[in-house]
Amino acid sequence: MNSSFSIKPENPESDDANYLLNELSEILVKITGNDGKVSFDTSDMFAPHSLFIIARNENNKAVGCGAIRSISEEIAEIKRMYSKEKGVGKAILKYLETKAFEFGYKEVRLETRRVNEYAVSFYLKNGFQQIPNYGKYVDRPEAVCFSKIL
Repeated sequence: MNSSFSIKPENPESDDANYLLNELSEILVKITGNDGKVSFDTSDMFAPHSLFIIARNENNKAVGCGAIRSISEEIAEIKRMYSKEKGVGKAILKYLETKAFEFGYKEVRLETRRVNEYAVSFYLKNGFQQIPNYGKYVDRPEAVCFSKIL
């Protein structure tokens, strides 16, 4: 993995965040037919024990993002994971898991679409287990949910 990535919390409404989130939405439309925007509210990122992060390469270019927000006192949800360069996704995921643990969460969950085979494979390779769909994803057969105990 490229060790020259820097990852840190940033404002989810910054220009770089908007650029990454809009690019992610365009890609999701191509893969799933849905941009996923209704599932992410930037205001959630300002709540306690939530954060939005941006990964930057050695040239300080934004190359990935991700977020965590609270589902409950013990469970965080990973949102808007996106990477543009090899190795960035794994680094972002590890950073989010570490921060979730530091915030006191015992588990992280996420949802992706079944048709997004790359994402499904990525989460399974990184220690996530498929779980029954939760929250607004219940009775949504196109959705697949995952969990990882921290």
